[in-house]
Amino acid sequence: MKSDSFSLTHVDAEGRPGMVDVSAKASTVRRALAEATVWFPPEALEALNASGWDSAKGPVWHTAVIAGTQAVKKTSELIPFCHPLPIEGCRFEQEAIPGGLRLTCEVRTSHKTGVEMEALTGASVAALTVIDMCKALSPHVRIEQVRLLEKSGGKREVRAS
Repeated sequence: MKSDSFSLTHVDAEGRPGMVDVSAKASTVRRALAEATVWFPPEALEALNASGWDSAKGPVWHTAVIAGTQAVKKTSELIPFCHPLPIEGCRFEQEAIPGGLRLTCEVRTSHKTGVEMEALTGASVAALTVIDMCKALSPHVRIEQVRLLEKSGGKREVRAS
């Protein structure tokens, strides 16, 4: 099942899937930053801005941060081959953009494997929570462009362009 151009780390030479063995790797400080963008119809965005980002379900941003943090900590339960990690830092930021909201999730740990899946999961669930809390305003609220922006501390550094 190997290709000449790349190989999958979670598949062995016989094509069997499994968790990567990181026991021989050194622990280093690992960091990942991911983003998700939520877009709103103009009338929904106006209503949110007028309410101070409170919905009928409660404070939108604070609830999204709580849900995203829970998701970061549960990533290994959701994605089969992710290692359970001691999360040492998790931070969310929001930025209003024309027509929407840009959410970022930064995750840190000192371990043998990276936290990019945790950051992506956190950003995704925070964005899903925003939609859940705002769907009464419009069924057309949507998530776009969940992506990894940066990853450091391991063999490969990543910086999105």
